[in-house]
Amino acid sequence: MAFSELLDQVGGLGRFQVLQVVALVVPIMWLTTQSMLENFSAAVPSHRCWVPLLDNSTAQASVPGTLGPKDLLTVSIPLGPNQEPHQCLRFRQPQWQLLDPNATATNWSKAATEPCVDGWVYDRSTFTSTIVAKWDLVCDSHALKPMAQSVYLSGSLVGAAVCGHTSDRFGRRLVLTWNYLQMAVSGTAAAFAPTFPAYCLFRFLAAFGVAGVMMNTSTLLMEWTSARARALAMTLNSLGFSFGQVLMAAVAYGVRDWALLQLAVSAPFFLCFVYSCSANPEGPQGPVHVAQAAPALAAAPGGTGAWMGDLPEQRPGGRSYRSVVAGRVCPMAPHHRQAGARPAGAAESGCHQREEGGGGHADHRGLALGHAGGAECGPGPCQPGCPGLHTWTAPPDLHLHSVLVLIGVVDIPAKIGSLLLLNRLGRRPTQAGSLVLSGLCILANMLVPYEMGALRSTLAVLGLGGLGAGFTCISVYTGELFPTVLRMTAVGLGQMATRGGAILGPLVRLLAVHGRSLPLLVYGGVPVLSGLAALLLPETQSLPLPDTIQDVQNQTVKKATHSTPGPTVLKSTHF
Repeated sequence: MAFSELLDQVGGLGRFQVLQVVALVVPIMWLTTQSMLENFSAAVPSHRCWVPLLDNSTAQASVPGTLGPKDLLTVSIPLGPNQEPHQCLRFRQPQWQLLDPNATATNWSKAATEPCVDGWVYDRSTFTSTIVAKWDLVCDSHALKPMAQSVYLSGSLVGAAVCGHTSDRFGRRLVLTWNYLQMAVSGTAAAFAPTFPAYCLFRFLAAFGVAGVMMNTSTLLMEWTSARARALAMTLNSLGFSFGQVLMAAVAYGVRDWALLQLAVSAPFFLCFVYSCSANPEGPQGPVHVAQAAPALAAAPGGTGAWMGDLPEQRPGGRSYRSVVAGRVCPMAPHHRQAGARPAGAAESGCHQREEGGGGHADHRGLALGHAGGAECGPGPCQPGCPGLHTWTAPPDLHLHSVLVLIGVVDIPAKIGSLLLLNRLGRRPTQAGSLVLSGLCILANMLVPYEMGALRSTLAVLGLGGLGAGFTCISVYTGELFPTVLRMTAVGLGQMATRGGAILGPLVRLLAVHGRSLPLLVYGGVPVLSGLAALLLPETQSLPLPDTIQDVQNQTVKKATHSTPGPTVLKSTHF
């Protein structure tokens, strides 16, 4: 009997699972702020060179009183390409001749200018402080800002690779708790970073933790929820990212200093770490004593926990629940088998048989899901597909905070709608349809004239909704396709594909030099191809979560012989 089947038998969805969902989803909202943070903390404010006539009180004393700040700016700073004061040059000496009404703005020589050798003056009306202003990431150093974003993405990529395997080996709870602490410490340290390289290092470590929290949260929700409520739990998890975007906009609107904002989004994870040490249970792949107690805990009245004796003595088929729980520790993490632990009931059940074969199933599913994951737009920087939509989402004069709220609000009904589709149509058609819809919306925008702004925005909103629905579906689909012993490794590979898409996304825009429509063609084509690839995956609706590779093979055979819809009970090879 699979663990999810046992949950259905002894109580299904109870108060314990509800509290578990709340305990895991609330940190997801704050986790989203980490990925969205640099939209505000790394914003580039308007800036100009520091000049004595405007910024030195001693030099200002020698200026005639008839000259105002605008006149002093004219003689000190040349005009840039947009006819605004140049952001990276200043005059070596004041060009007083420019004050002559008959003079033109070109009455100066390039030789009369120099770089901003004394630093810059920044506009602090929107943001009182950003990392750009703190470390002068402008002009010749402007490339350092995207470098910080690349470092963050690299941390997420490495975290996905490492945390997936370690969670399968050492348990979900241990890795999740450590990731909470890592995010709290590194995020707080980033607020006090003395140098830009130190800031990048701490952001790398924070992104590492973000990847681990995302994967372990979704996997624990999958493994602790019955088949009937699985889509609901994962939709709530997905909605946490949407509400997190709105939360980020609200916090950033009230906190305009980058260091305080960094603290505001990082410090709450200390609290998450504290309650995770005692509140979050292990998944069914965890230590033997936890796996034995887990079904009893889920079945306890009120969800507060129970001992083994509280389980009913008999279940359909004549075997006691206690023996089921005792024998359920079969698909343990590898370190238990290495330690020689042999749980009760393992000998007669053939529990520790070698997991051979099934590699073709795992490779086939991983390839299709990896392709779909690379086209998804998860929280944080956008993957292929998202840049092509966000370009047309909001009017250019809309405030940054409003854009973030708009994207989050559009996601909410799309993800709620995906819950209905997941339960009605199943996983495969929902995943394929959502990706194809988003891709077609981008491709359609290639044909819509720029003057038809309302239609372009409508297509963008539909496309974003499709990606939101696809993100919800893939979080459910990934956990259901892969067995417990490999689930986190598979989720990690999917996250790596997603982060790889995030890294490649901005590079696709470089294709515009060869053709204006080429970037949109790629942004739209990738989701369409990914949706078609998802059709190669098997349907997993109402099936129990597989525990071993042998279960995956059995499901493939059993699914073909069961034509009746609804929950399907499969016998596991462990017993």
